[in-house]
Amino acid sequence: MNKAIELSNITKRFPLYDDRGSEQVRDGFFYALDDVSLSIEDGECAIIAGANGSGKSILMSIVAGLEEPTLGTVKTSARVGLVFQEPDAQILGETPQEDVAFGPRNLGFSKTETNLRVENALFQTGLSLKAGFPARTLSGGEKRRLAAAGVLAMDAQIIIFDEPYANMDYPGVLQVNCLFKELILGGKTLIILTHELEKCMSLANRFIVLYKGKKVYDADVSFSEDIEKWGIRNPLRKGLIW
Repeated sequence: MNKAIELSNITKRFPLYDDRGSEQVRDGFFYALDDVSLSIEDGECAIIAGANGSGKSILMSIVAGLEEPTLGTVKTSARVGLVFQEPDAQILGETPQEDVAFGPRNLGFSKTETNLRVENALFQTGLSLKAGFPARTLSGGEKRRLAAAGVLAMDAQIIIFDEPYANMDYPGVLQVNCLFKELILGGKTLIILTHELEKCMSLANRFIVLYKGKKVYDADVSFSEDIEKWGIRNPLRKGLIW
């Protein structure tokens, strides 16, 4: 299989003016990411987990091109779309139709091509019937689907979801998981950043753990190690699988 993402020795550090007494501090720098290497194949669905401050969000910001690494190289095979934890932050249009059109229009697509992309993206995410609704009145699950429609309309083949289940009720979780299944069947590469493993582990074929800026685990979703030592709840042990 082809590699959708290839990260080699990614380091992200920030200057410090005080000593935090942390193992992530060296030579006056805080290492948010420390020599992380990994690759993800086309069509994979990977979960990246880690406690707060583990570096997962900044790593994916680097993959999406929103941040530059201090050291290391990033290679992606296609356009990357990032769906933020708070989908309201990505709503730029008054209606889903206007919102989804924003990206293709700014990429310079013609009006005809933009309209076609909007129509297809709303259909893929199950929002066609709400194309003209006020975007801010959508439910939490619908807003996440709208954010995904926006990146689909820009032809993103690699889609990153940052904490997609945050503040979401059960119907919203079902909506988001339905979207994930459709994207996987459509051949997209998905990366899900979450600590709520029980909600999506059945969808993924890869499980990666970051801890204090380092990659400490990279295997399938059998959780063959004690992941709780890295501050992650083990759904198999707790009986929390949805």
